[in-house]
Amino acid sequence: MIRITGLDHVVLRVRDVRRMLRFYSEVLGCAVEREVAELGLIQLRAGDALIDLVDVAGELGRGGGAAPGREGRNMDHLCLRIEPFDPAALSRHLETHGVAAGPVERRYGAEGFGPSIYIQDPEGNTVELKGPPA
Repeated sequence: MIRITGLDHVVLRVRDVRRMLRFYSEVLGCAVEREVAELGLIQLRAGDALIDLVDVAGELGRGGGAAPGREGRNMDHLCLRIEPFDPAALSRHLETHGVAAGPVERRYGAEGFGPSIYIQDPEGNTVELKGPPA
């Protein structure tokens, strides 16, 4: 059984990074926590969670297809913080529900680096299941 403890982060694919950054920082009060320029990624603190802005022209953003608009999507994935994070038990649980899981990898989230896996919901949205920080 999976127990969700909260929303870890949401990743938005954006066309105008500076405009979005101004909105989330100046209008909503999110602080820049981390920036990985070579990936086109800016991570903003939103309470206990993060909002990631990914430039559609950057390395990560190009992988998501068309830019946000009528033919493109602007959410890359959402991430749920779960406990416990037992890869074997999690894999068995997902398999019983017909859900294929990606490999366990170390990724950055609202609590720092920790293990996570990617899965797809029935409509193709990517959901990251994130364990505790390392």
